[in-house]
Amino acid sequence: RMDQALLLVRNELPAQGLRLAALSGACHQCLYQFLAFVPPSNGSLRKPGTAAVMLDTQHPLTLLVNGSVGDRELCKIQYHFGEFGNYSLVVKTLNTSTKTLSCDLVINEGPINSYLPILFAFLVYMGILAILIVGRLFMKIDPVRNWVYKKQNPRETDHLINSESRSPNTADSLSSDPAPRLWSSASRQRLRSLDTFRGLSLIIMVFVNYGGGKYWFFKHESWNGKLHFPPAPFSRFVFIMGTSISLSLSSMLRWGSSKRKVLGKILWRSFLLILLGIIVVNPNYCLGPLSWDNLRIPGVLQRLGFTYLVVATLELLFTRAGAESGTSETPCPALRDILPYWPQWIFILVLEVIWLCLTFLLPVPGCPRGYLGPGGIGDFGNYPNCTGGAAGYIDRLLLGEKHIYQHPSSNVVYQTTMAYDPEGILGTINTIFMAFLGLQAGKIILFYRDQHKQIMSRFFIWSIGMGIISAILTKCSKEEGFIPINKNLWSVSYVTTLSCFAFILLLLIYYLVDVKRLWSGAPFFYPGMNSILVYIGHEVFENYFPFKWKMQDSQSHAEHLTQNLTATTLWVIISYVLYRRRIFWKI
Repeated sequence: RMDQALLLVRNELPAQGLRLAALSGACHQCLYQFLAFVPPSNGSLRKPGTAAVMLDTQHPLTLLVNGSVGDRELCKIQYHFGEFGNYSLVVKTLNTSTKTLSCDLVINEGPINSYLPILFAFLVYMGILAILIVGRLFMKIDPVRNWVYKKQNPRETDHLINSESRSPNTADSLSSDPAPRLWSSASRQRLRSLDTFRGLSLIIMVFVNYGGGKYWFFKHESWNGKLHFPPAPFSRFVFIMGTSISLSLSSMLRWGSSKRKVLGKILWRSFLLILLGIIVVNPNYCLGPLSWDNLRIPGVLQRLGFTYLVVATLELLFTRAGAESGTSETPCPALRDILPYWPQWIFILVLEVIWLCLTFLLPVPGCPRGYLGPGGIGDFGNYPNCTGGAAGYIDRLLLGEKHIYQHPSSNVVYQTTMAYDPEGILGTINTIFMAFLGLQAGKIILFYRDQHKQIMSRFFIWSIGMGIISAILTKCSKEEGFIPINKNLWSVSYVTTLSCFAFILLLLIYYLVDVKRLWSGAPFFYPGMNSILVYIGHEVFENYFPFKWKMQDSQSHAEHLTQNLTATTLWVIISYVLYRRRIFWKI
């Protein structure tokens, strides 16, 4: 099957059978998992004992061969098997007097290169991009542009050409590039870089949710670590939501809306997001019609809604008139985007203290205090029912085991059996922290309006600061830090690490899109303008054609990648059409 290889074990030892076990390189401090027993060879018939096993090819494996007599270790082999490869492991005696054994791994049939579809897809998209760039360059040539415009608007163009001699201004308007119409006065006021950032995060999220071609590195990490692609699109979405909160609330208050009216909008929007998450986008629909017995309460939209409620209300309550315009006095001008909001920072620090206390001090039955592991076969199988430590315990205690996510990403590698929800209660605290850091990015944009160097330098400084905090918390290690990077737990180191990347990415997009205008933000700008519609739509229509169809070979990465990229591209096209028709779904 996909991501599997066939291993034929040949035992040529006449006296004892073999016990074959394996350990995945992605499984930290795990127990070896028994695979097969290989009977001893039949000496009289010279027939070796054989056994066939399927091996995982996503990560390197360590094979352990023990003898059935005394359970003595005979050999250990580390190898990264290839997809659809056919291998043989031959165990035999080299020297009968010294009882020297050999374990030889033989490749019977070479594996396929399962990464070629990614290269092909990359070349296809680069070809489309090249065609669009060449087309844009051609559109800058006056005769070509006039011909295209005439084909699209024959009557209006004829009228303009006929009146050329009477109106020089008309000729000037005809020779101007129609593309900059997107840069209207209204769109200049709206930072395209924010919508581009949001759209990029959303499209990657859609691609990953659709399956990511069934490649392991496009999936969420089993437990600790999250530095491979995709670099946590949901966290970046939370970050840019915080940035948008700062800008939108500032705009509403500046235009004269009362705080009571704005608070009403915040409450209503939060309620709708939570309701849509529970009723519309609920993974338990795959179990049949929803019932209160198995309704999943946490979720992506639920967490977004609650985070929005807390961060937006926090910003509304403690915002100060004149602070953003720079009229308020601060003892340290370099911190004028921070000091006026010290009550907000105290609130966030209190939340972080609560997270730390609950995570490391809350007693969890049957588990060590402060446990952050996956349970299952992790930590040498000592705590199989402790998945997520305090975070999992709180969800199961307050929400009930049937009302949280039943298939966490840890159940494949770590073989966990406990339900665990990555969008649970305790992790929401750090989601609020992530959105608050995005809120800080919005404050920087407001305080240093049109001062591009100041904005970009502040983004860079914040990125370095978050990176330093992450290095301290993790000790620059995946597993050995004080608080490892963990998406399932939404650990504080996960937030600081991903916000470090988010500040840098926002800096780059801001520079390219809004400062130098070297890039319009397309195509990510369009889904960024309709993010709620795209997210809910891709969840609701996930199993409908043309987003999904019956495959000829369901064990092919190429077919899965084609289907997932097609579905993702369709949502980009849909968002572009909606943008051109000025259709936006706002909550």
